[in-house]
Amino acid sequence: MSRYSASEIESKWQAAWEEANVFKATREGGKPKYYVLEMFPYPSGRIHMGHVRNYTMGDVIARYKISTGHNVLHPMGWDAFGMPAENAAMASGGHPKEWTYKNIADMRSQMKPLGLSIDWSREFATCDPEYYGQQQALFIDMLDKGLVYRKNAVVNWDPVDMTVLANEQVIDGCGWRSGAPVERRELTQWFFKISDMADDLLTSIDKLDNWPAKVKLMQANWIGKSRGLQFGFERTDGGDKIEVYTTRPDTLMGASFVGISPDHPLAKELEAKNPEIAAFCAECRKGGTTEEALEKAEKKGFDTGLKVKHPFDDAWELPIYIANFILMDYGTGAIFGCPAHDQRDFDFATKYGLPINAVFKAAGTDDTELTEAFVPLKSEKVEYIRGFAGETVQTGEEGVNAAIDHCEAKGLGTGVTKFRLRDWGLSRQRYWGCPIPVVHCEDCGVVPEKKENLPVQLPDDVTFDVPGNPLDRHPTWRDCACPRCGKPAKRETDTMDTFVDSSWYYARFTAPRATTPTVAEDADYWMNVDQYIGGIEHAILHLLYSRFFARAMNVTGHLPESAREPFDALFTQGMVTHAIYQTRNAEGRPVYHYPEQIELRDGKAFVIATGEEAEIIPSAKMSKSKNNVVDPLNIISSFGADTARWFVLSDSPPERDVEWTAAGAEATAKHLARVYRICAEIAELPEGTGEGDTELLKAMHKAIFDVTQGVESFGFNAAIAKLYGFTNALSKSNAGGTAKKTAAKALAQLMSPMTPHLSEELWSLLGGKGLVTLAAWPVAEEAMLVEDEVTLPIQINGKRRAEISVPSDMSKEDVEKLVLAHEAVVKALDGAAPKKLIVVPGRIVNVVV
Repeated sequence: MSRYSASEIESKWQAAWEEANVFKATREGGKPKYYVLEMFPYPSGRIHMGHVRNYTMGDVIARYKISTGHNVLHPMGWDAFGMPAENAAMASGGHPKEWTYKNIADMRSQMKPLGLSIDWSREFATCDPEYYGQQQALFIDMLDKGLVYRKNAVVNWDPVDMTVLANEQVIDGCGWRSGAPVERRELTQWFFKISDMADDLLTSIDKLDNWPAKVKLMQANWIGKSRGLQFGFERTDGGDKIEVYTTRPDTLMGASFVGISPDHPLAKELEAKNPEIAAFCAECRKGGTTEEALEKAEKKGFDTGLKVKHPFDDAWELPIYIANFILMDYGTGAIFGCPAHDQRDFDFATKYGLPINAVFKAAGTDDTELTEAFVPLKSEKVEYIRGFAGETVQTGEEGVNAAIDHCEAKGLGTGVTKFRLRDWGLSRQRYWGCPIPVVHCEDCGVVPEKKENLPVQLPDDVTFDVPGNPLDRHPTWRDCACPRCGKPAKRETDTMDTFVDSSWYYARFTAPRATTPTVAEDADYWMNVDQYIGGIEHAILHLLYSRFFARAMNVTGHLPESAREPFDALFTQGMVTHAIYQTRNAEGRPVYHYPEQIELRDGKAFVIATGEEAEIIPSAKMSKSKNNVVDPLNIISSFGADTARWFVLSDSPPERDVEWTAAGAEATAKHLARVYRICAEIAELPEGTGEGDTELLKAMHKAIFDVTQGVESFGFNAAIAKLYGFTNALSKSNAGGTAKKTAAKALAQLMSPMTPHLSEELWSLLGGKGLVTLAAWPVAEEAMLVEDEVTLPIQINGKRRAEISVPSDMSKEDVEKLVLAHEAVVKALDGAAPKKLIVVPGRIVNVVV
């Protein structure tokens, strides 16, 4: 081949890898295993540059580990259940199953040209009956172990889509798809008992040494361990006590009201008798259940007319309000309000004319006049005006502990440790999800399906012309025989939250065709995932639920004890961004233009069709709604997959965002063509020695050392920078043919994780044996890394003025003599002695005149 042709090279070597079954993972002794996994995608139908970056990073690691003698598992699957498929079916009149599998086929065909080292024989989708049937088996085992239960719960209800919404699907109080105001509704729901493992999930975070610190902090905050006071307010009418849990018992002396949830037993008792209270509670239930929604909503309350006694003074009475910002499933569904030290309570008290009494003030100030709540951190020093301890100046944490001690000593309450983490509600009122494998029988109650009857498969003959869950309207599927007594019964028509599907897929990849959730020998061999890669947006729920499931699978016998933390190392990559190009229509609304519709001239953007200048919004997240997406297939057809791979790895550190530019892609393509040309010319050289042999081989070993370090530390951009330098050294070298071929083969190997197709071609051209993919990774010789001579910059008064080359083992005293004799230094000193002369060995010399 006379010139670099990406299309010819890439199809050729992908066929070679497939024919040789290079990436098929099998259990074998004699090699250390390595399991690399990227978070699997939702099959939307098109891959984007974010996919390219994510999967290329995993591919670099997988290919490197193959070269270093590891037995590598690098699988791929599809997170395929969920509302978007139902929405598409509603819009098109089709079926979610057809839409999903067509999208999977499309995305698979788009991903394969990237040359990823994936074992496609292990591929599955979470909507495959073989997968969700084993998920149902897991559910039954977890039910047997007490990790699943059913209870009434207040949920986010979308009255248009007629389904429960997760907190994340409630946007500004409305359903994410329908846009309808979300209501609170009480339904019987299935829950995973994740709260039982809260303490273990929290304390084990400290063992995740190879996780980003910010992710560990986010996990810890979500689990939310806190110590507080549990106590009861006595009602003045003699009714049941109002139980309260508070993390700031030191503010009890500033209490001005008690608030209860609209779903609190007392509120329900009152609304049954009072139409006004019933109307208020009904209005409250139209709001969302998320903390964000409650924070943003206007704070509303209803004075019940009832009162409680303050625990420290029977004569001190506090009114009981029903409040729209209190949820029944947080704490006890009741709070006491201290307006001086909680902004929400401050706003509420201001609105309803309730007292605002400061309990503490900033230490060393006399400021007790409050125009907003004073909310210090627990670690801050404050001066208590109404405290529980002898010392008035304490940190908030000391004040809390003093308050708990005081109340326990008086028998007024108990110090309790609680967690913010609540049990995981998994019921969803929709069709396209994993059916919950239980049956409702009038005689036997709730009965799990028999495992031999799994999977409980979704029926294909459903329609979406009526809102709600079509499983509720499907009598031949819904009506069944009780697995226990054989009498007529009804299937559970709720399906599982799609977070369940993605919470154990990493374990299923170890034995994806098994007739049990896992196979012990395979799970023991492949688990844990050695390197997990994905977006920071999954830092909380997906990772937390996966950690819970690993523990649950251990309890149920499907994973070993060693896999209770499933991901040994985690890397969260940045996004791929691109400028947005927008003009405005006659109404002043933005009109977005695709990059291919724009011509760039002198730093300005112009719409090719009209010549109109477009506004440039730089470095924005790629979004179909803003038309600033770059189609990877266009890049591959224009420049090749290796260009796309090299560019997304080279432009910035992988944890940061990368800006995709056409100029950057073109420059990458030119560089790879140059590498091909250099190596093709070297391949034609006769064997022999040359004057520059030693220098080139030293540069080669330095490149091997630096690139290896870069790949092992996820510093892909740094590794590529070293490869640019090594390529230049190779092109300029006056070494002989033998040394140049050795160095060029090393270059092909070092580039192979990033540009596998080009590297295979170069390896073949240069006479390498077999596939470069399977060649042993080169090892740097320590002796070749020793520098005989170093170049030291000379700074005079902080500015670089000269440089000097000296033997690497020259003493500081001898370096100083050479520096003082340098003409630039002599001129600057003008006969005077230097004020300072600092030699940093091997680095720099500073002269202060």
